[in-house]
Order: sequence, then structure tokens, then C-alpha cells
Amino acid sequence: MRNKIFLLSILAFLALSLSACGTAFAQEVSSDPARTISVTGTGEVILTPDIAYVSIGVRSEGEDAAKAVAENNAKSEAVIDALIDAGVDEKDIQTTNFNIYPQQQYDEQGNIQDTFYIVENSVRVTVRDLDNIGELLNAAVDAGANSIYGVQFDVEDDESARSDARQAAVDDAQKQAEELAEAAGVGLGRVQSISTYGGIPVPLYEGKGGAGPMSLAAEVPISPGQLMLTVDVNVVYEIR
Repeated sequence: MRNKIFLLSILAFLALSLSACGTAFAQEVSSDPARTISVTGTGEVILTPDIAYVSIGVRSEGEDAAKAVAENNAKSEAVIDALIDAGVDEKDIQTTNFNIYPQQQYDEQGNIQDTFYIVENSVRVTVRDLDNIGELLNAAVDAGANSIYGVQFDVEDDESARSDARQAAVDDAQKQAEELAEAAGVGLGRVQSISTYGGIPVPLYEGKGGAGPMSLAAEVPISPGQLMLTVDVNVVYEIR
């Protein structure tokens, strides 16, 4: 009898313990989530380009594929020689495209009347002397280039500007968070998370309808203008 009473006492104690643990767990799960405030800050830095990339090509046509290729090769070599003579280093000239394909001509009934071949050869040129870019393009056209796909301006080393933009973005996010917290009557706590995106320089146009580098490629002289490097950061702060 005593053993039976002792066993019942142990079972009752265990039931009370489990009940207490369950209550504590429920209270923990039902606790309010952390209060936070999320802001996005922006940092901008204006850059002056010091390098440019331009695609220059030669397009040839002929009824005989071999002759069309030979003609294109001769003109392409002349263009490359002209670029080198204009001050471009050989390592800054890279072939990016070579195509040869047939083109058919049809009559009104849809029958093939003639076939000729198109040959295309393009190079990507890195221009490090921007004052010479207009003269360089003229030299390429005079040598036989008949396709200029566009001029892309850039900054060779933009890491310092990128760092400045990140710092400005964080400062902007901090300022916004402080203003919002003050307006809401709460305190600003520690940073919970931070993420960043952007950081690619893009042309900076003044006024409306500014022409981009692609349209400038056909005009000499060419103006590099300016670039805008923008970095955004998203920061989540704890609310106290």
C-alpha cells in the first residue's frame, strides 16, 4: 500500500513539473517579436571618366565566301594597324566577334536568285587617352572600319569612390533612422542587419533628353562627361 501511495506521489510531481515547463514554453513562444525600424540610405559620388571602351568592326559582302573573308581580313588588319599608330597598345585590342554567313535574295515567287556572303569582324578597344578618342575613331574609319557600336566611359580604379559612396549611404540611413525614431517617440537601438547594393558608375546627363554614349559615337569630338556612382544600403535598427 505504501509503495502504491509513493508511486502516485511521484506521478503527481512529474505532472506538475511538465505543466510548469509547458507554461514557460508557451510564454516564451508567445513573447512579442523584437521591434525594429528599417531604412534605406543612398550615397552618390560624381566621377570623371579616365578610360573608355569602344567596339569597332568591319563588315564585308561578296558573292564568293573566300574572297569576302580575304577582303575583310585585309581591312581588319588595316584598322588594327591604324589603332596602334594612333597610340593604342596591342594588349588593349581584343577580337570579340567574327561571323561569316550566307544571305539569299529571292524573286517574287520565293525562288533563290542569288547568294552572297557577309563577313563581320569586331574588336573591343580600350582607350586610355580620352583626349585622343575622336582622332582615333577617325583613323579607324579612314582605315576601313564601317561599324562603331558605341563608346562606354568608365573609371579604371573606382574603389575609393565606391568606399566614399558606401559611407555616405550609411550616414544617410543613420540620419533617417534617427529622425523617424524621434518622430515616433522611441529610442534607436543597435543595428540588427545591413545590406548594400548598387555601385556601378552610369553616365550623368544634365537636363532632359541628354544623348548617351551610343549616339555620341558618331560625333567627333566626343565628350566623356561625368559618371554617377550610387550605392544604397538597407539598415535595420532595434527600437528601444
